[in-house]
Amino acid sequence: MSRIPVIAANWKMFKTNRDALAYTRELAALVKPVSGVEVIVAPPLTCLATVVEVARNTSVGVAAQNAHFENEGAFTGEVSAGMVKDAGAGYVIIGHSERRRLFGETDESVQKKVRAAVRAELVPIVCIGETLEEREGGRMIEVLDRQIRVGLKDSSADDLASLIIAYEPVWAIGTGKTATPAEADESHRHIRKRLKEWWGAEAAGKCRIQYGGSVKPDNIKELSALADVDGALVGGASLEVAGFVKIVKGAAEGHREKGTGPR
Repeated sequence: MSRIPVIAANWKMFKTNRDALAYTRELAALVKPVSGVEVIVAPPLTCLATVVEVARNTSVGVAAQNAHFENEGAFTGEVSAGMVKDAGAGYVIIGHSERRRLFGETDESVQKKVRAAVRAELVPIVCIGETLEEREGGRMIEVLDRQIRVGLKDSSADDLASLIIAYEPVWAIGTGKTATPAEADESHRHIRKRLKEWWGAEAAGKCRIQYGGSVKPDNIKELSALADVDGALVGGASLEVAGFVKIVKGAAEGHREKGTGPR
């Protein structure tokens, strides 16, 4: 089954509205002629409305970096999935490793946020991945299985087919280390296998699984050529337009060469 790869730029806590406006205008123009890949930008909340407006009527989608699982309430500093939708975004990143590590998010809170995003008609980008300690301890499969089973609990086959999973080995985020094509292939194939076992072949075949973790222009093509890698969630390398566009183009090239990666 052919899945369109999706490349998402996670700006994290960078860029003002002025920066975001200029970046998004330039990005939209540069990726307009690129086919066979979906492009998303995830700005900080203060820039969300600006990016939505600039991206309107372009091929660039917009994601929030986080959303609360309640519709409304006394949660100072939080924003609901419905508010994200109202601001014009179509996607929301959920359970990023930094949210888990720095802000105490759990598989259970991820599950609540996934349900809230689906109710708000947002596409969740659900992040999963193991730490270096877990990988070296032979617990990678155990961790991924738990994160999928708990984080996607109560998700239907239709929900699964529509959402995006971002596999981000925590040991490769911001470290300069990247999973080798063989390591990425192993993890993505395992995730796809579990999705098929638990939600059925059709939903598993439609669900897109991104790779995240020190993605750069020089490794995206090889990663994207792997059968079960459907794009990338890009952090630091997405902060400069030129470099991010190279990643987008590399993903499109890799997608056209599907099947040439290790199996």
